[in-house]
Parts: sequence; structure tokens; C-alpha cells
Amino acid sequence: MKAFVFPGQGAQFPGMGKDLYENNPKAKELFEQANDILGFRITDVMFEGTAEELKQTQVTQPAIFLHSVILAKTTPDFNPDMVAGHSLGEFSALVANGVLAFEDGLKLVYQRAMAMQEACEINPSAMAAILGLDDEKVEEICASIEGEIVVPANYNCPGQLVISGSNKGIEIACEKMKEAGAKRALPLPVGGAFHSPLMEPAREKLQKAIENTSFNPGTCPIYQNVSTTAVTDVNEIKVNLIAQLTAPVKWTQSVRNMVQDGATEFVECGPGKVLQGLVKKIHPEAIVSGL
Repeated sequence: MKAFVFPGQGAQFPGMGKDLYENNPKAKELFEQANDILGFRITDVMFEGTAEELKQTQVTQPAIFLHSVILAKTTPDFNPDMVAGHSLGEFSALVANGVLAFEDGLKLVYQRAMAMQEACEINPSAMAAILGLDDEKVEEICASIEGEIVVPANYNCPGQLVISGSNKGIEIACEKMKEAGAKRALPLPVGGAFHSPLMEPAREKLQKAIENTSFNPGTCPIYQNVSTTAVTDVNEIKVNLIAQLTAPVKWTQSVRNMVQDGATEFVECGPGKVLQGLVKKIHPEAIVSGL
């Protein structure tokens, strides 16, 4: 069985999607539709912008979404048995399997990006990658820090867990992780504490937007970050999608469940190869590739 997986923030690169735009009429049409929907030419930033310009959350998230979804929509043999997305990638996956319309998916992603940006400004905060510690140990250290918010945010693969929280909390946690034997405790260049309680203002805004958007039955199950298991029920998909902003991305658990349900091949649909690497670390026997 074949699983298509969709990357999240961090996969962007200057020039992303340009070849697709120039060589595929359907792709060009969708990119131009996106420019109209957003009210600015995001393609100019994607194709000609600097790495710094692409890093702005309100650009990064829709740019990765567009690259991923347009790749899926212009691939003739795109016929997944199951889909999943890492954080932002969950929205791409839901458009790819027909749960969300292209326009609705893009609008939600843009609203999500703006809401997250605002939440970061309200609560200055941070994230850090912890390498070389068991998940349980990272969870234990996060729970031991008093007076500050620090939580596990991304279960990327065994030995790689990203934590999220207040600036002070992350600073304390990184020291404690190193003392406990972490190979690295690396602060990440992101705008704030994604997938933590500090994103609550963004979650509230996104909830309203999601509840006012049409969701349709999909062509295949999605393994969502919050539940980690196959989901087809539209209402359940909505609930998980709303919870995702303040809950951890359980990528390791999702991939393991996909394998358990029969996935042998994982195709990364979008910029970069991050998810291919993570899948291989979670399940070395998997066949991985990219579109």
C-alpha cells in the first residue's frame, strides 16, 4: 500500500515551484488562482524571493501548501491508499484526498499562518530540537520545569523530539536535556512556540474558520497528527485539525500506525526530503521517494 505524506514549515527553499509553473499549464493555472485568492503574488516570493523573505510565516505556510498540493494535482498517478501531513502538511493532505477544496484549503492555511504570527507576537516564545534522548525522558524533563510552559511539540522520529514553550522555559529545558545526556539541544529559528498552549489565541481563531468551511468525505483515510490513526469521519477530522495547533505532532506514532495498517511505500509530496528521512528512521524497511 502507498502512503503520500506532506511536509510542514521548514521545507521551503528559494525558487520552489518555479519549474512546475513554467512546465505545466494546469500548475500555472492553480498558482495564478492562488495569487488571486491571497490578493498578492505569492509566486513572486516563491520563485524569486530570498530565503529570508520565504521564512515569513504568512508566506512560508501557503507557499509549502501550494507546492505540495499542486504537485499532487498535476501527478497523473496520484492515487494514495492513505495520506498524512506533518503539522501544516495536514492541510495539504486534506486537499489532496478531496476533503477540502483547493480554495478553502488555501484560505484556511493563510488564516492559520496569520493567527499563528499574531499568537507569537502576544507570547514571545521558542522551540528547540532535542537529539539523542528517549521520548519518555524528554517528556519527564518538560513536566519537571515549574513556573514555565514547556511541552513536547513534534515527535519526529526516535531520538528526535522538538519541544515548545516560553523563552525562559526552553532555555532551562535545554540545559536539563544536556545534563540528562542529550547529544544536542538546539534552539530552532522559528517565530514562536508552535503546538503548545501558547498557540491558544490562534486555535480559537482557526476554530471559527474551520467550522465555517465545507469538509467532504475523502478518497482515502488521513492519519492526523493528534489522533495518529486512520480517520475518515468529517467531524472527527475537523476536531483533530482544530486541536492540532496546541497539541503535539505525533509523527512517529502516525507512521508506525500507517505501517501497521499496510503501508510499505511512502511518497513525499512537496518541497524537500525531510519526511523521507524521518520515515526511514521510524521504519527502515519502508520504500521512500519524492514527487
